[in-house]
Amino acid sequence: MGLMEFARAEVITLPPGAMVADAAELMAGMGVGSIVIVEELRPVGILTDRDIVVRVVKQGLDPAQTPVFRVMTPDPLVLAEEMSLFEALEEVKHKGVRRYPIVDYEGNLVGIFTLDDVLQLLGLEMAAIARVVEGR
Repeated sequence: MGLMEFARAEVITLPPGAMVADAAELMAGMGVGSIVIVEELRPVGILTDRDIVVRVVKQGLDPAQTPVFRVMTPDPLVLAEEMSLFEALEEVKHKGVRRYPIVDYEGNLVGIFTLDDVLQLLGLEMAAIARVVEGR
């Protein structure tokens, strides 16, 4: 079972030259807290709602005039789509990051792996196990 079994295939993306204001509008409209920044289908950065607050608003930058490449987290750690869930968790457990782009063998973006999704999945699985143990 590959990592994409536990990841989202739909990833919100923008190019590095997009303005932060456009990114914020897209995040709000799509109900997401991050956007993967891509060049030619390859992830080159991640922009989070926290990045916007800390690196744009707090610094007094104009979101309409600030390109995302100036404030994104560059060179994100990526995970290979053929990894198992266990391999992915081993890779990320000490990184302190919640979101990881997933790439194919050519380095192209194919999904996103979030620890929030994994925690939700594990919670559902634990609840199902508890029902079995309780005899329901």
